[in-house]
Amino acid sequence: MQHNNILILDFGSQYTQLIARRVRELNIYCEIHPFNKIPKNLDTFKAVVLSGSPFSVRGEDAVHPDLSEIRGKKPLLAVCYGAQYLAHFSGGEVAPSNTREYGRANLSFIKSNEAFFKNINEGSQVWMSHSDTIKHLPTNGVLLASTHDVKNAAYKIEGEETYAIQFHPEVYHSTDGKQLLENFLVHIAKVEQDWTPQSFVEETVEDLQNKLGNDKVVLGLSGGVDSSVAAMLLHKAIGKNLYCIFVNNGLLRKNEFTDVLEQYKGMGLNVKGVDASARFLDALAGLSDPELKRKAIGRAFIEVFDDEAHLIEDVKWLAQGTIYPDVIESVSATGGPSATIKSHHNVGGLPDFMKLKIVEPLKALFKDEVRRVGASMDMDATLLGRHPFPGPGLAIRILGDITAEKVRILQEVDAVFINGLKEWNLYDKVWQAGAILLPVNSVGVMGDERTYEKCVALRAVESTDGMTADWVNLPYEFLQKTSNDIINKVKGVNRVVYDISSKPPATIEWE
Repeated sequence: MQHNNILILDFGSQYTQLIARRVRELNIYCEIHPFNKIPKNLDTFKAVVLSGSPFSVRGEDAVHPDLSEIRGKKPLLAVCYGAQYLAHFSGGEVAPSNTREYGRANLSFIKSNEAFFKNINEGSQVWMSHSDTIKHLPTNGVLLASTHDVKNAAYKIEGEETYAIQFHPEVYHSTDGKQLLENFLVHIAKVEQDWTPQSFVEETVEDLQNKLGNDKVVLGLSGGVDSSVAAMLLHKAIGKNLYCIFVNNGLLRKNEFTDVLEQYKGMGLNVKGVDASARFLDALAGLSDPELKRKAIGRAFIEVFDDEAHLIEDVKWLAQGTIYPDVIESVSATGGPSATIKSHHNVGGLPDFMKLKIVEPLKALFKDEVRRVGASMDMDATLLGRHPFPGPGLAIRILGDITAEKVRILQEVDAVFINGLKEWNLYDKVWQAGAILLPVNSVGVMGDERTYEKCVALRAVESTDGMTADWVNLPYEFLQKTSNDIINKVKGVNRVVYDISSKPPATIEWE
């Protein structure tokens, strides 16, 4: 089935993925493409959105998309940079703003009887983020809305289905942003809202059956949401021809290997558990540098996985739980920061000796959509609600070198913390939580004796996508009980601290 597709052209804005997520929340399918790689065939796209950008349309480095096949031919919504681009190069004028227009503002004027602003009233809060402003509208431009400081906050171009706004409807602070996108996509562009988790499951299962036929597929399960949902989709499509391998790298949470293995078997998956903890600990011996630890774990995983894959006769495909943000980062508009942020992401990390074809059933989905797809297949809510957990596991939460004893200490501390969050009904209010074992010993007193033992840091953050994150204000009573439990129950720890840093600038993980 062909969905009505929305094309989002990315000019490098940090908010581009948010636009896509808001569009999909309306049950409309959309794709992000860099502004300089516009798809050749635009027939499948029902409307186009131009994103914001860190560039200025007045600068030498202003980016110029070729809109000849789009403007006037398809409904077009231009956001921020897009709005300024259309004005500046089509008979209007963009100039530096006297005041940097950043943050919350309110619409003080809205042109009446405009479909674009249906069900949105004067006073509606919007989010601005730009240092230039549109002084004069482009040829045939009609003013649609203003704020106190920004006269040309929204306009349309007469004779075209082209609309432009100088604020970000995709950001939560724009209270009617979703309504505005709905007005443009559903009422103006006449796009049908037919992209649902159920339709995704039905189409994906059918596509997988056509693509894979009677071939065997191998998938590495991690216990996380993405690989688990990918496994269920493949299981629905090809049943016993899916061979799942769940590797214990010795760096999982306490009891996780056995618990998760049982859970997978309960889901009917054809899964084999491989305990390779000793192999991973050997590979990590003496390494303290985070990148070297990541690489050692990656190499060990590939070796173990390859050994296991060779035991499956005639396996043709490797399935991966790659999701859409991984794909976008790999082809980002500006070359992007994505290349340098992490070395353990899922895309393109295959060694030459695994010559299998790749199948990625989730590569069109955002994280929240993966969960919704899992729920529509009646997967266990506790599995779908699991916090993200780093690929290298506890190795990057033990700062410095890794030993079996340090892993034991951190597993015990982490278990007290995570179980406590669940008992206090706090687990689902947190995006990600964990404990970090610090490479310092500190002085303490237990009974009459002085101790010189480990210090652990607890970390809990809230986020929607992991791109930005705030530390969670956990109740003092909870922190007090957790600290007491850790120090009393975990041999080798005498001090507990709580990390109150947000991202940016501090990343969620410490390494």
